[in-house]
Amino acid sequence: MALSDNKKDSCEPKTDARNVVSLVRELLDTAVESGASDVHFEPTESGLVVKFRLDGVLNPVERLPKGLSDMVIARLKVLGGLLTYRNDIPQEGRILTSGGNTEIVADQRLAVFPTIHGQRAVVRLFYKNKGLTDLGQLGFSDKVYEHLKKFGARSEGVLLLTGPAGSGKSTTMAAVLRYIMNRFTGKSIVTLEDPVEIRLDGATQVQITPHGELTYPTALRSLLRQDPQVVMIGEIRDAETAKIAVEAGLTGHLLMSTLHSGTPAGAFLRLLEMGIEPYQVTSSVSAVLNQRLVRRLCPECKQRDAGSGLYGAIGCETCFNTGYKGRVLIAELVELDGSLREAILAKADIDQLEKVLAEKGHTNLLEDGRRLIKQGITTEEELSKACGV
Repeated sequence: MALSDNKKDSCEPKTDARNVVSLVRELLDTAVESGASDVHFEPTESGLVVKFRLDGVLNPVERLPKGLSDMVIARLKVLGGLLTYRNDIPQEGRILTSGGNTEIVADQRLAVFPTIHGQRAVVRLFYKNKGLTDLGQLGFSDKVYEHLKKFGARSEGVLLLTGPAGSGKSTTMAAVLRYIMNRFTGKSIVTLEDPVEIRLDGATQVQITPHGELTYPTALRSLLRQDPQVVMIGEIRDAETAKIAVEAGLTGHLLMSTLHSGTPAGAFLRLLEMGIEPYQVTSSVSAVLNQRLVRRLCPECKQRDAGSGLYGAIGCETCFNTGYKGRVLIAELVELDGSLREAILAKADIDQLEKVLAEKGHTNLLEDGRRLIKQGITTEEELSKACGV
């Protein structure tokens, strides 16, 4: 992908500080206009490469000369409230939105990291997407959607979400919380996050400081004495947090969290590896939701193949010649039933757990994604990349 001619002309190398200010501002504004989720400023031996992440894929958009690298990074650090004189340590900050972007962008997070060629910076953009606030608008299959609503109606239990970074897990948890707030009013809802990604009116949101005193275990242990009914934890990262979360699910709390795992079966084994007893897993965990995002075919240029009847990616100005515009969700949800509980209690390995799921007719990610291919929403290639096959 390349910027338009006008954008490229305005991003020609400038040497004075005032022009660097406008250059950085224009790059960030262009990223917002393009719908980029991240802006990468990557130092190389010869200069600074700027890339936009569009629909999950990094696209180079600009190459700046070496002489501008330090000034561009310094400007970003000023915007993010970071220490401009420290070039040898990682730093994280937040860039305030300005101008017309305040109506579109909810948050801009900056992370700077030292490398052998200079400092690398990434700005992550969070948008005010009103279409992704309602659980029914996220694109789940009818079966998964009904299961999530059923979980929201419960008074206790644990829902675990798995999937790689950037797969929409935080958006899903926020939508489930909104469903609970709207459908079951008057419940005490608290979130523990690092950092708080989506603001929720009606919920108490707590920012965790992993390198400070307010860690997940400390906050969660104290929070359970505050009479919460629904708790959302940004991530279960260690055995101590896992133990407290499972106990919360057993003692009258409805709890949601993410867990690092590629499959639902892997999530169960991860809990066992963290020292959670099998009977605690089967008694507390209600379901595991595994999800991915796949690129959506550009509606302006997608083309149907006469032979297969399926749509393919072509590329046009609307989609920056990628053939895709936006992303769509695929997901699989596993609820614990008799056969699965027996396998977990017997400490079955991952192959055995997968076999149990297959025997009960579980719809996996690939099968869920094929409904989108039939509907002309995505392609087999995208589905294969998302599922790692």
